[in-house]
Amino acid sequence: MKETRILLASVLKPINDSRMFRKLGLSLAKLPHTQILISGYTAFIPPAPANIHFHPLFRFKRLGIDRLKVSWLSFKLWWQIAPQVLIVGTHELLLAALVYKLFRPCRLIYDVQENYYLNLTTQGTYSPVLSRFLANTIRLTERFTAPFIDYYFLAESSYAAELPFLKNKFLILQNKYWPDSEESNQKVPFPGRQLPPDNIQLLYSGTISELYGVFRSIHLVEALNRIAPIFKLTIIGYCPQPAVLAKLKACIAGKAAITLIGGDYLVPHPEILAAIKKSHVGLLPYQPHPSTFNCVPTKLFEYLGNALPVIIQQNPLWETFIQKYSAGLAIDFGNMDAPAIYETLRSQIFYRNTTLTEVFWQSEEEKLFNWVKTILHV
Repeated sequence: MKETRILLASVLKPINDSRMFRKLGLSLAKLPHTQILISGYTAFIPPAPANIHFHPLFRFKRLGIDRLKVSWLSFKLWWQIAPQVLIVGTHELLLAALVYKLFRPCRLIYDVQENYYLNLTTQGTYSPVLSRFLANTIRLTERFTAPFIDYYFLAESSYAAELPFLKNKFLILQNKYWPDSEESNQKVPFPGRQLPPDNIQLLYSGTISELYGVFRSIHLVEALNRIAPIFKLTIIGYCPQPAVLAKLKACIAGKAAITLIGGDYLVPHPEILAAIKKSHVGLLPYQPHPSTFNCVPTKLFEYLGNALPVIIQQNPLWETFIQKYSAGLAIDFGNMDAPAIYETLRSQIFYRNTTLTEVFWQSEEEKLFNWVKTILHV
């Protein structure tokens, strides 16, 4: 039987990316008679099934001149390996994918991982003029290519209402937790977890930014240590903004209670998962913002999947998880009551008799397989 070649392509995501490889890639690799090809940013090539092949194409600064070559390099690879299914995970590859589809008929899927327009117009990463120009350019590209896209994967359910070009041809695949081993106790009620009486390890993981609350996490650990000097904070992840990284390093200089891992390089995802397993409390100190308010951070699923107690910024969507699993505290990081937080951490038993099935990727994998059978016909 003829094999189906499915290519997952990105630009800034590493080839071992948790969504592109560990979730979509490993799940699609389970389909019979398929070859899975993954292209993206150069990174460590992880162990993988024999039908997964990696094509590291890129290594450049986020705003470097070499980034202008990404569409051409990607198109050359696609032409060479001729995938029948092309899944692009970034707007930067949409036009190249459209050209490829015109000459080599294929099923084209856009894996929407961000609402770029909303991010650029609200987060203030660039100047207002540049932000508006980039946002409108991206939205125009998404609208122009929409008639040629066969289907959309959405990393957030909120995108279904936010993006005007989907036309009901979408599948919501949230970034739920994929454990680092096939065996997990996700179907077994978790007995509960209580924090140790001393040496409590807090964790901030993932993208390091002011919007995601890295400095709020520092303020929290300092406030808690003024009550009882038993808290340590690990910050692990990549910081895309040099100015923020410089500010962070200056802020934590000489502070023995705070450790930074990464910052100026992409931290392999297995290292982040290892940090989660060694920690006692995971932090989600996001600043309230339109671009994140209706999204469920990947790290929340990762923390929940490991039954890690959490402290989150007050958010009705996130609080449904916290309440359902007795997973932690919802606070206002901008107006913290450190003594109350301390007392709750010391006294509460988290995850008592809860079953965590719904936070694992397996539920999304089932939806993906059903889509493959009914829509993709592979």
